[in-house]
Amino acid sequence: MIQIDSSQQDELTGFLNRKAFQDNFSQLLEEARSSAGDQPLSLAMFDIDRFKVVNDNFGHAAGDDLLVALANLVREQVGEGALAYRYGGDEFCLLLPGAEREQAFLEMEQIRRAVDRLALKTRDGREINHLSTSIGVASFPVDGRTCAELMRKADHALYRAKVAGRNQVRLAFEERMIPKTAHFTQTQLERLTGLATERGVSEADLLREAMDDLLTKYGVNDIES
Repeated sequence: MIQIDSSQQDELTGFLNRKAFQDNFSQLLEEARSSAGDQPLSLAMFDIDRFKVVNDNFGHAAGDDLLVALANLVREQVGEGALAYRYGGDEFCLLLPGAEREQAFLEMEQIRRAVDRLALKTRDGREINHLSTSIGVASFPVDGRTCAELMRKADHALYRAKVAGRNQVRLAFEERMIPKTAHFTQTQLERLTGLATERGVSEADLLREAMDDLLTKYGVNDIES
């Protein structure tokens, strides 16, 4: 049972904050894994397409108003069991306990269509048109069994939605592994094996997580500036 604390709320949107997301995601995933038959849990990651353009052309106050409008729209569209989070900037996450990936996809498609119809005026009366959102969805247990794996797959699905033209929902899919020649020391490999055993995940999962961290460090993982 998730306990909601007002100190965990984002002041602008009223959604829960990133720290709450990390705590709640771990708890809900553990509950899903512990349930008989693996209770489904879906994660959706989404943001506003070309949000920087809105800030640049209409000002940050308009950008804030757009984030509030999106938050209100999401509240109207999702069921009572969903938990909404502002992950950072214009990035949002939704946790959907009990929702299988197909159900999560349909709910996110409703949100996408609602944003596509959204009309917003700035405080000085200018209209902001052609708003849209891109969304990536990953679900336990189909797409992964750890928070890191589900986050990575939802993020990659969101990335694919962006490069495919934005304004769409994409589901996670089985990642195609590309062989690469790599050289690691014996000590590194032994430590990797020990860490994988300790955390109950595969060595490949840890290496993919490390690669994502490296790409993020140098800004390569930024989906949209």
